[in-house]
Amino acid sequence: MPKILWADDEIDILKPQILFLQEKGYEVITVSNGYDAIEECNQQNDLDIIFLDESMPGLSGLETLNRIKDDHPNIPIVMITKNEAETVMEEAIGSRISDYLIKPVNPNQILLTLKKLTENKRLVSEKVMTGYQQDFRSILMDINQANSVDEWVEIYKKIMNWELKMDSSRSQDMSDILNTQKTEANGEFSRFVDRNYHDWIAEPDDAPVMSWNLMRKKVFPRLSDDRPTIFILLDNLRYDQWKVLAPIISERFRITSEEHFFSILPTTTQYSRNAIFGGMMPSEIAKFYPDWWKNDAEEGGKNQFESDLLGKQLEKVYRKPLKWTYQKITNLHAARLLQDNATDYLQYDFSAIVYNFIDMLSHARTEMDVLKELAGDETAYRSLTQSWFLHSPLWAAMQRWAEKKPLRIVITTDHGTIRVKTPTKVIADRDTTTNLRYKVGKNLQYEAKDVLEIRDPDKVGLPRPNVSSAFIFAKDDRFFLYPNNYTYYHNYYKNTFQHGGISLEEMICPFIVLEAK
Repeated sequence: MPKILWADDEIDILKPQILFLQEKGYEVITVSNGYDAIEECNQQNDLDIIFLDESMPGLSGLETLNRIKDDHPNIPIVMITKNEAETVMEEAIGSRISDYLIKPVNPNQILLTLKKLTENKRLVSEKVMTGYQQDFRSILMDINQANSVDEWVEIYKKIMNWELKMDSSRSQDMSDILNTQKTEANGEFSRFVDRNYHDWIAEPDDAPVMSWNLMRKKVFPRLSDDRPTIFILLDNLRYDQWKVLAPIISERFRITSEEHFFSILPTTTQYSRNAIFGGMMPSEIAKFYPDWWKNDAEEGGKNQFESDLLGKQLEKVYRKPLKWTYQKITNLHAARLLQDNATDYLQYDFSAIVYNFIDMLSHARTEMDVLKELAGDETAYRSLTQSWFLHSPLWAAMQRWAEKKPLRIVITTDHGTIRVKTPTKVIADRDTTTNLRYKVGKNLQYEAKDVLEIRDPDKVGLPRPNVSSAFIFAKDDRFFLYPNNYTYYHNYYKNTFQHGGISLEEMICPFIVLEAK
């Protein structure tokens, strides 16, 4: 039974309202002053809500509010007042009241407030469950009938938006059903990519915007005015992660465009990000700039020449004088420098910033037990991403940029990640790559239904390390394991976030354009 504490120096006049609440099943404790209200709060450990008169003699309602909040910050407090002065309400709201009512209050007003504050989670949960149940069949039909890029993007966004709504409802049964539907969607999407990927590379005019033509089609056309443009690439940023960052960012920026592009395969930094900055497929980078490309088995960093590739692309494609800079953030020291020198970027027409935190988070989560606990599933992974961003030097820098107008910021990524669940065996020689979501090597043996096989890498813009090299890409939530120590590695990698293969989460990437408010 919900328990209410009601503090009002005219409590006797409120008997009709109190009887009304008791008939509705509420337990109501009454006091006539702030001191008694504080004492009851300290004695009662199961109060659900407090009604507090603003103009009590002795200890005022606002003073009582502040003292209660010091010791009981999580109890909702509703301020009841005769005073409609703006300054009084601003002070009350600033002191973290949950709602306020103007005297005289009628019973239905009180009941509505109680339901909003004490039953809000239940009502929201019921609404989410009902909404998803109604939408379930529609999504299922869309999955079975989808045959275009735009249709798959809409399916992905629908599923992710329901997942985000269920984060707050905490309905495990409904979440399990949604996860099953997401798995089915990824299975059908993998077959869609299998049927169309070769054509996308061969006929780019009929294909979605992809990594290799992202800058030319979505970024460079926006550089035609005099506003500085800051291009931020957050490695591994998924659509759902963007959606939990959006409310924070929209406090300081207008979201003028929310678009998408498709990552090339493999959905890894080495391939997709080099393609973004080079403006060409990996096989072309290896051909025209052999010193700037390393195959998987070669020693050394695979993304050391992004700035050089961007410079060449600007010379070739943009063809206009442009003052630009490039910065890669891979550690806290570099992030602090970005924050401290934020305004320096405004002297450039175009600034490209690569920020690697989310990528490091996904890899660390695989390797560190504490992060496996903190980011055990998608809900926790989103929460951790949101918490990081809110306190990051990147957000601090963005807030400094928000003070400068006019300004444009582009936020995007190179690929996403998927939580892998289903192992599939691969047999290969020792020179084969170690990535869990794709393999490149010779004499690969695998379950054909689980992969997209590319026997001729040149046809999809991939370099061939050896004459007989082939690529395979894991579909949906599968991950590759060798027969040796199969059970150990199955347990070790199951439910970790990986990338490199084919899934909605890895391939459909957010592309966001912001302007300072």
